[in-house]
Amino acid sequence: MRLLCILLVSILTMNTAKSAPAKPQPLVFVSSFAAGEKGAIHAYRLNLKSGALKQVASNDQVEHPFFLALSDDQRFLYSIDASSFGGEINQVAAFALKGRSGNLKLLNRQSTHGKASCYLDVDATGKSLLVANYLTGDVGSIPLKKNGSLGKMESLFRHKGSSVDPKRQKAPYAHCVVVSPDNRFAFAADLGIDKVMSYRLEPELGKITQNKPSFVKVPAGSGPRHLTFHPNGKFVYVINELANTISVFSYAAKAGKLTEIQNISTLPKDFGGRTHTADLKITPNGKFLYGTNRGHDSIGGYQISKDGKLKLIEIIPSLGKGPQNLAIAPDGRHLFCANMPGNSLVTFRVGEAGKLKKVGKTIEVTMPSCIMIAE
Repeated sequence: MRLLCILLVSILTMNTAKSAPAKPQPLVFVSSFAAGEKGAIHAYRLNLKSGALKQVASNDQVEHPFFLALSDDQRFLYSIDASSFGGEINQVAAFALKGRSGNLKLLNRQSTHGKASCYLDVDATGKSLLVANYLTGDVGSIPLKKNGSLGKMESLFRHKGSSVDPKRQKAPYAHCVVVSPDNRFAFAADLGIDKVMSYRLEPELGKITQNKPSFVKVPAGSGPRHLTFHPNGKFVYVINELANTISVFSYAAKAGKLTEIQNISTLPKDFGGRTHTADLKITPNGKFLYGTNRGHDSIGGYQISKDGKLKLIEIIPSLGKGPQNLAIAPDGRHLFCANMPGNSLVTFRVGEAGKLKKVGKTIEVTMPSCIMIAE
């Protein structure tokens, strides 16, 4: 009788294990910043156990797709359509995700009203899309319809000024615009004027207005490029392209105010070559931050202290030329690096102490410029 009970328990346990739903494999979207058929948005399936990527779809309806943004409900994907990057006014394209197949349905396009459009972000309600235009030095907001399609631009703010680098900072160059965690503000890093601009967000209207204070400065000649919020909403991290540093700010959410608390290098002390930073990302648990160096071709890993400050863990090779963009999977254990001029996408495993280790095969991708992940 005892043996029979053990057998029954074993069978029930096996059946339960078999019926347990498998953990969904995330979709990894990668844009190829190239002309013609080579320019596309590729979709890969991530194997959470091995870290391997398998291509499942590709969409070539946008020539020169540059930066991507995904709505919070993960139903819609937006892409810069930069077929004349730096020449004519660019466009942004809206897509609906076809389930989790990796396939996309083009909804419509709208003008960004700027040149060299380089960054997109969607507010938490899915009613506003924000865009940064590098060459024209401005940021704008576009209302989004219920079906994910784009309305016409509602707000556009042109930045003013210059800074100390005569080649790179003779005019405003807006490089990113990011919505705050509480969905009340948007912050834009402007490389040309060494400022992070602050805007109030009215998502219901698809509108932004200038905040007071309207900006915070970074050290002269820094060239702020991208920024990101800590998951706890108390700190903001800005990676500076020209100075190869990361500026850390405390964040007063009520007023939308930033206060600098640290500046830290992204490079080894003995490096004296030419290099520029590109992107930075934080793990979902808020413990680690990673930033890229193009020229040194590396990824810097940092531990985040309780006070928001950074402590260097390691600086390792990006395993490709010109690491342009990073993304971290929702599990916090996989980091992806798009080596744009190196035409490669590399996957790293994030260790418990924050160190990175390559996993899976390097994926050959033509000019990968941006990575977005859907669960």
